[in-house]
Amino acid sequence: MIMNYNKRFILGIAVILAAAAFAFAQSPASDEQIIKNADEYMEAVRRVDGFNGTVLLARDGKPIVSKGYGMANIELDVANTPENVFRLGSVTKQFTSMAIMILQERGKLKTSDAMCNYVADCPDIWKPISIKHLLTHTSGIANYTAFPDFARTTILPITPAEMTERLKKEPLEFVPGEKNSYSNSGYFLLGVIIEKASGKTYADFLQENIFTPLGMTQTGYDDPLLIIPARAAGYQKQAGKLQNAAYMDMSVPYAAGALYSTTLDLLKWDQALYTEKLISKASLDEMFTPWKGETGYAYGWAIGNTGSHKQISHGGAIFGFATELKRFPDDKVTIVVLSNIQSSPVGRVADNLAKIAFGEKVEMPVERKAISLDPSILEKYVGEYQIGTNIIIAITLKDGQLIGELAGQSKFLLFPETETTFFSKDVNAQFVFEKDANGNVAGMTLVQGGRHPAKKIK
Repeated sequence: MIMNYNKRFILGIAVILAAAAFAFAQSPASDEQIIKNADEYMEAVRRVDGFNGTVLLARDGKPIVSKGYGMANIELDVANTPENVFRLGSVTKQFTSMAIMILQERGKLKTSDAMCNYVADCPDIWKPISIKHLLTHTSGIANYTAFPDFARTTILPITPAEMTERLKKEPLEFVPGEKNSYSNSGYFLLGVIIEKASGKTYADFLQENIFTPLGMTQTGYDDPLLIIPARAAGYQKQAGKLQNAAYMDMSVPYAAGALYSTTLDLLKWDQALYTEKLISKASLDEMFTPWKGETGYAYGWAIGNTGSHKQISHGGAIFGFATELKRFPDDKVTIVVLSNIQSSPVGRVADNLAKIAFGEKVEMPVERKAISLDPSILEKYVGEYQIGTNIIIAITLKDGQLIGELAGQSKFLLFPETETTFFSKDVNAQFVFEKDANGNVAGMTLVQGGRHPAKKIK
């Protein structure tokens, strides 16, 4: 699950990387150059950021780079390999959208249908919402992973019916179709619709209609009670140290983020999307058509560009894991980055691996350096900062150290780089505070997978 396709559902926890220009070849790279440059780059990410995970860089469906870094299980001293299984978080959403398209081709539903056709006792405010609104994050339904009590409720199992009932009680954040605002709730409800239309559980429908037909033998709906060979353990950083990730019952992310897979299985998935093995070209075209314009959010995918290269992508973050899948269909290049540290800068790693594939410049990571500031200066930044309509970051000061926290989740330390710019050794993010004409702190900008302005509300 993620807050939006560039903004993670959990603030990532990692050493922030500063930009240091490093030029690789400027012409299309040979496989040998790609292997050398990718390994040099990944070793730098591992050294500076402590990267744990696996990466895959493929062209024309053939892996050029397929390698593990760091540990799959630190306590047992087991190294990561391409065979390791990782939770996917919101990379799950593309499989949910595929299930919807399969059901549409079978005449079980239409994306233009009202969602209330498939939800019992549908509230009046939901009646204008279509399945397409849910697919494109334009429904206006509040994002349940941003609820104030979310972190406290993740250990408890919840049925699709129970979550649906809770969501019914929430007001819409905007008129359906009026704008786009990332909502895990919409994809949770798509799982409910899939079960209603198919007569099968969400997990069984995907297994029978996607994973088994494509030979994705290491992909499925996660359950901590299952014995899953080569399952990587999930970790988080707090106060600069690794610890085991908090427990989450996988009924909570459900169709918004509960799947697991490997880099090699995701390559099988990627290659199937160039064919009509699962759905027709017309349905694929619909699935990859973004809401309002050439770039934006389609059905479980973000559509955009990296330089001159068309990009179809999605990232994910869930307790203990961070993931990124990027497809460059015109170039037939695929990048997969799976990490078992929830803070890892997987989006940046994927972007740079793509640049290496295209023979372009990349930025080698270097660790930022903290400076000392008087506590009286730090005190000015204490307060609560709101991003969008429902994301609150609390900043406190203890023993001369700024501490951040999002929605009751793990706390992270902020270190000053300048008087107004801070970074974290726990969170893969940067915080730039802004002052008004009187010198009072009025807000900040969170730099994490993009720039996200926040106003100070307390």
